[in-house]
Parts: sequence; structure tokens; C-alpha cells
Amino acid sequence: MIPIRNRKKTLKVTVEEMRNFAFAYVEKYAPSKQQLKTYLLKKYLKISIPNVKKQDVTNLIDIVLSDLEKNKFINDQFYSDSKAKSMIQRGSSINKIRNYLLVKGINNQYIKETVEKIQGKNSDQDFYSAIKICKKKRIGPARTEDNRSLFYKKDISLLARNGFDFDTSKKVMEIEKEDYLRIIKLL
Repeated sequence: MIPIRNRKKTLKVTVEEMRNFAFAYVEKYAPSKQQLKTYLLKKYLKISIPNVKKQDVTNLIDIVLSDLEKNKFINDQFYSDSKAKSMIQRGSSINKIRNYLLVKGINNQYIKETVEKIQGKNSDQDFYSAIKICKKKRIGPARTEDNRSLFYKKDISLLARNGFDFDTSKKVMEIEKEDYLRIIKLL
């Protein structure tokens, strides 16, 4: 039989545990600052340490997060840029990227800088992303010519759900098959 230990956790032990949980989470997922804060808060609300208030736990989490940020284990600017780059490669619109980063708790300043970088590299990024979506989902110009008019509304609504504005969606849907194939070869 294993003896039960009644060891009371002190705040110092709690901070060390929290730091270890944070390191393990950062190593596995590469989260934003807000994601890590939410994870640690959920972790410590489950454990429910006696004699420690919720406000003390949030203060400790803030201390651990500032330490990780100072040591460059978490960086919201880098997170924003890397997520935007991977989403662009998958064919996401700028609106979808912006909303994704807002949900992840990234600062508006970082989101604005990331969007400006994307638009600086390619002013018509949404058009090319919409082309990628058409290729991936086999819609719009990727369809056979006799089916394009039948599925026009369905295809344009799919592009809208992916965050593309009406003008961009309409522009993509009106591309000729030959032009579409040339653009795909360039991508």
C-alpha cells in the first residue's frame, strides 16, 4: 500500500509546477500567449489548491508568462507571422487569417502588421488564395465547363464562407479555364 502524503503546496512549488506545465505545452504546441494563459488557468482550476485564491493563481500565471516572454519562449508577433504564412499556403483569405488571430488572442497591432506584410508582398493575395481554394475543392474554374453555371451559387457561397469578398469571388468565378490553368502552374 502506498502511503498518502498530506503535503501542502506553497506558492513557490506552484510556480515551479506551472513553469514545467508551460514548458511542456510550449514544446508540444507553440501557442500564443493567450492560449498558454488559458491552458494554465484551466489546469489550476482543475487541481484546486487549498489556501490559494484564484487571483493569486492568475498573478502567478502572469509572472510565468512574462518570464517565458522575456526568455523568448513565446512571442505573439512570431506566432502571428508564422500562422498567417501557413494559412496563406493553404489558401486562406486575409479576413479568415485576421479572424483566426483575433480568436487566438493576438494583439491588434501584431495582426495589423502581419496583414500589412502579406499585402506588401502581394497586393492581390486574396485572388490567388481563392484560386488555391478552387483547385483544392474543385469548384469554379476547376469544374468542367458544362457544370460551372449549374454550381455558380454554391461555389460563390463556398468562397464567401472562406472569407473572400464578393468582388474577389466573382472575379475568380469568371476566369476562363485556360487562364486558370496558367495561374495554377505559376502557384
